[in-house]
Amino acid sequence: MRTRIVVGALAATTALALGASGSAQAAGAIGAPGAGDPYYPMDGNGGYDVQHYDVGVNFTPATKMLYGDTTVRATTTQKLTQFNLDLYGLQVDSVTVNGKKASWTRSGVHELVVSPAVPLGKKQQLNVRVKYHGVPIESSGLDDNSGWHTSVTGGAFAANEPHSAAGWYPVNDTTRDKATFTLKATVPSEYSVISNGIEQPARKAGANTTYTWVEKDPIIGYLTTIAVDKFTYLKQKRKDGTPLVSAFAPGAESKMADEKRLPEVLDLLERYFGPYPQSAGGGIFVADRIGFSLETQTRPIYAAWADLDTIVHEQGHQWWGDTMSVDTWRDVCMNECFASYGTWLWAQDKNGENLDAEYSQEMAGYADSQRFWSNPLWDMGAGREFSNSYTRGPLFLQALRRYIGDAAFFTVLRTYTQLHKGGNTSMQEFERYVGKVAKKDVTEFFQAWVYGRTKPADKYIWFGPFQRPATKQAAAAAPLFAPDKR
Repeated sequence: MRTRIVVGALAATTALALGASGSAQAAGAIGAPGAGDPYYPMDGNGGYDVQHYDVGVNFTPATKMLYGDTTVRATTTQKLTQFNLDLYGLQVDSVTVNGKKASWTRSGVHELVVSPAVPLGKKQQLNVRVKYHGVPIESSGLDDNSGWHTSVTGGAFAANEPHSAAGWYPVNDTTRDKATFTLKATVPSEYSVISNGIEQPARKAGANTTYTWVEKDPIIGYLTTIAVDKFTYLKQKRKDGTPLVSAFAPGAESKMADEKRLPEVLDLLERYFGPYPQSAGGGIFVADRIGFSLETQTRPIYAAWADLDTIVHEQGHQWWGDTMSVDTWRDVCMNECFASYGTWLWAQDKNGENLDAEYSQEMAGYADSQRFWSNPLWDMGAGREFSNSYTRGPLFLQALRRYIGDAAFFTVLRTYTQLHKGGNTSMQEFERYVGKVAKKDVTEFFQAWVYGRTKPADKYIWFGPFQRPATKQAAAAAPLFAPDKR
């Protein structure tokens, strides 16, 4: 990983809470209870770096009861007498650290506070095993603390952003700590399970079957998923042999026609974004009309309303958001703006859309809108991360394309995620890279399109091939990608 979690200001705050009996040395051995994201400072934790999650669950759809047995394999980044994991709602039964029973408490909304029996040294192997059970708390919608959904078809699935994983297994829930992931899920044999990565042979025992999925590429919490249902499967391969496994819940089988075009979708995105960065692919199509689809790694979750454009968008995230993730949630345009622009490129190549004309038509309705410009593409505010990326985002990228030229623009698109594969990035880092590749100062352009909260000068909106319409007749033109489809 490019960035590691270390004790910082939050750990210092914890140290003050120890009172007179807590020495400076003891305070330094307590992992931070949050990773310090500016919007969600208590998400994630400090003091260790996770390498792998081995998640075991036994789930019964009829009772909605989940029994979990998860091992978190990590390395300490400091001495530790106490550290936290994120776990929301479920009852903890036991915790061991490196095979020895550990004491634990619950704190706040989702903090599992663990005190190992033996203090841990810096750069020491850390294996935390947590057994737990309960009925997962249902997600109430985007941005809440749970990603768990009981499906209308009788199964269940996990999907939400930015919080999802802590609703069904203990996790270091920050974008900055990526790890590999294995899921072993046991369900009644009339159901099946699909998740991230590559499927392993299923094992039937009595009335139950255990399914195993292995994601060998680094992943962050909200991009992991589990889906349980009476699925119909579509199995395809890319020309290079990459397996594409897609699942369709009862009632979602009509989406199979669009998903059969997945190899074509990935070929096009690869042409513009660089080599496909995942070891597997596919999709999970549910029958639920949730308000979003989600870019869960290798295998997005698609709501009942999803269409081909949605597939293109979510697959674009396999580059922008998954293999390369945001440094903080202020940077979410690095996910959504680029995935949305992927649908523009699809429309250009497959539908013959003139993207300069599309830009001009859409900007006819937005150029003089204070509401449009008051909502920036960086640091939108907690709970507003996704409010403008689907409209202003692709317009920004089409404008950038013309501002620096096709050669520089597509060089940036094809190389940037490869430079950050398995890691993180920020908008400021991207801006510097654009300037370097284009050999051009793009400071004022980014201020106008990304950071600004007021309408910029027309020279950043109407230039080159972009033509302001003589009338506002085209102001109501629908965007190429609807903003409620993530």
